[in-house]
Amino acid sequence: MKKLLLSALLAGSLFGWGGGHYYHNLDDFHGHGGFSRILNQYPIEPLSRAERTALTHMAEEEKLARDVYITLGNKWKLRVFLNIQKAEQQHMNMVDMLLRRYGMRINNLPVGEFHDKKVQRLYDNLVAMGSKSRIDALKVGATIEDLDIYDLERYMAEADNKDILFVFKNLTKGSRNHMRAFMRILKRYGGNYDAQYISQSELDSIISSNIERGMIR
Repeated sequence: MKKLLLSALLAGSLFGWGGGHYYHNLDDFHGHGGFSRILNQYPIEPLSRAERTALTHMAEEEKLARDVYITLGNKWKLRVFLNIQKAEQQHMNMVDMLLRRYGMRINNLPVGEFHDKKVQRLYDNLVAMGSKSRIDALKVGATIEDLDIYDLERYMAEADNKDILFVFKNLTKGSRNHMRAFMRILKRYGGNYDAQYISQSELDSIISSNIERGMIR
């Protein structure tokens, strides 16, 4: 998390594709009951220390994404924030399903408040950066998705519980789609973003590929 915080501190129309239809389908496997039914098919297995850490941290990080997007969306009225915050709420719900399965604490704190002090500082600094301009706000969005992909990939490499891998694969897919959205609008505003967490080649591959749809098993 130290690396993540330091990188974030160093990081520095409106438009509507199809009236918001594009954004509502970024994570189009949600809301139909199929996700929870599939999740419940996986066994509840003992949690390793690494898996417990992963669940605790990703619960905070998905809330971080939603809360930053709510705050910056309210400030700038950019549809990308107003819509992707809804997808991030779904991501929080997905992690909460895992927390409930394993009897772990769920973060019910208000918007902008976190149990983890490092995540709290990261939130505060990202909001401050994103409040400077619309371009800075979009860069913050890309930074958060970059961070999410990096952390999820790292945690998946340390996990073997099938339910956790199922959820994290779909969270990663959603983050890739959100990154594509932020980068496309950032380009329209004349801005750019270079990878801070994942490799630049991975970022280039993501933004040059099509939106991913459906559920990853």
